[in-house]
Amino acid sequence: MHEVSIASEILRVCQAEVERHGGGLLEAVRVDIGELSAVEPDLLVFAWAGLLADTPEEGAELSISWCPARQLCASCGEVEERQPGSWLRLCPHCDGPLSLEGGRELDVRDVTFRPTSEAV
Repeated sequence: MHEVSIASEILRVCQAEVERHGGGLLEAVRVDIGELSAVEPDLLVFAWAGLLADTPEEGAELSISWCPARQLCASCGEVEERQPGSWLRLCPHCDGPLSLEGGRELDVRDVTFRPTSEAV
């Protein structure tokens, strides 16, 4: 389950951001996860909770924004006929080749923390 190492890296990024602002207690983090990133959101949340258990950050919320990939046809535009997790090679309307856009996100978008002066 590589989600544990991803959760660990998210925590490292968050802690660096908190320290950059003078320290404090992590309360929440928001991440973007792309459909093609090979990350299972439920497993990431589970790994996050386990990583923070019995630490001062225990209970810090991890919220995930899901970023789907889109298939595009140069002639017809976005093709929405596919089922989630499946991919078409050719446009169902004109038989032209399809390209992929998005879905590769794995980004920390927002970190919320209580400054050290308030954390006591």
